[in-house]
Amino acid sequence: MSSYQALSYWDLVAASVFLVLNAGFSIVLRLGLTRNLIISALRMTVQLLLVGLILKVIFNAGSPWWTLLAAAVMVAFAGREIWARQERRLKGLWGPGLGAGAMLLAGSLVTIYGLAGQIRPDPLWLPQYALPLFGMVLGNTMTGVSLGLDTLHTALTKGKRDVEAQLLLGRSRWEATRPATRQALRSGFTPIINAMAATGVVSLPGMMTGQILSGVDPQEAVKYQLLIMFLLGGATGMGVLGATFGSLWRLTDTRHRLRLDRLSGGK
Repeated sequence: MSSYQALSYWDLVAASVFLVLNAGFSIVLRLGLTRNLIISALRMTVQLLLVGLILKVIFNAGSPWWTLLAAAVMVAFAGREIWARQERRLKGLWGPGLGAGAMLLAGSLVTIYGLAGQIRPDPLWLPQYALPLFGMVLGNTMTGVSLGLDTLHTALTKGKRDVEAQLLLGRSRWEATRPATRQALRSGFTPIINAMAATGVVSLPGMMTGQILSGVDPQEAVKYQLLIMFLLGGATGMGVLGATFGSLWRLTDTRHRLRLDRLSGGK
């Protein structure tokens, strides 16, 4: 296999030519997207360059505390994204806390399982392995949890009368909210299901492509990609289930009443 092919900054400039063309088309067609395209591209560039420098320092330090700090920052940003993507949110600390907590629990469990059981770096917290894996798990779990919570809160708000009618008929809170629960779970599971269905046929995932470009045997790259996809699917599922049922528990009470007053814009 060929060795790793290093890229120059001029290679990156050349690769951005199509993005510049898109910005030009936006101007000609008056789409109003030029500013957003440019700002997003610049933001991405700055963020990735800074992350590259930070990761280089963390990798060289080889400290579990630096690795843990980096993981905590990743969780904080991902938790904020979950909260921001919901149109209707739980009030108080439950708003940012529930989604972030479900994501953290599922992501940490699956990442530790993958590191200890399959990848087995020495030491276990080696940042070159732990942080990329944890980041991929968080990113996918974040998407599933945010979609699940947003769908659940919207469905309960719009179907308030139906749920309350079921409760009046003697249904438990879990039975009365079952249609909304199913809708939320399906929404949260859909992205990772679509990703798994398309992997290998429609797309070659980034990790597998990167390994192949760096000279790894394609069959070995496939095994690593399968491992990652299985872990991502498991973490996303657990995160969506935990966040959805946690939110249902918060939005109902032991007397089997719907408590949308605990939801912003839910009355």
